[in-house]
Amino acid sequence: MSAMLQRIFWIAGLVVSLGAINYTIATHEGTLRNGTEIRLELAPVDPRALMQGDYMALRFSIADAIRKDAATANLSSGRAIVRNDIRGVAKYVRLDRGEALVDAEHRLEFRLRGSDVRIATNAYFFQEGTAARFERARFGQFRVNENGTALLANMLDEKLQLIPRHAK
Repeated sequence: MSAMLQRIFWIAGLVVSLGAINYTIATHEGTLRNGTEIRLELAPVDPRALMQGDYMALRFSIADAIRKDAATANLSSGRAIVRNDIRGVAKYVRLDRGEALVDAEHRLEFRLRGSDVRIATNAYFFQEGTAARFERARFGQFRVNENGTALLANMLDEKLQLIPRHAK
């Protein structure tokens, strides 16, 4: 193959890759801007893994119920149905089987990794030197789209108040 043809393939591959990356970024920005807010309660994490420099390990209280039902259904990934309670905290209802949702229900993608249930992320990253601020986190604030893709937007305290990323 000529050098010119190799260069054309290389450039075409680069353009396709950059296009895919930009599409993903735009989709995530749309979810953060227009997605439905849900809050997931944090579950205890091994204290040695909780604060690791500039991030904290995350585990969510609904994970055990999802893991149990996913194991029964022999699933390694899928979508769970959650319903917001009066405070806007999502509670696990069932696995998604394609049925219509009722009021306050949302789809939420999950993946099983060993014994861990991953919902969006298993870590929250913050600016170096601000770990103490996030020690009081009790909830994750997510934005979720209609397909169940969830993005972690913020951390919340026990009163569901935003924990600011930056000192005021």
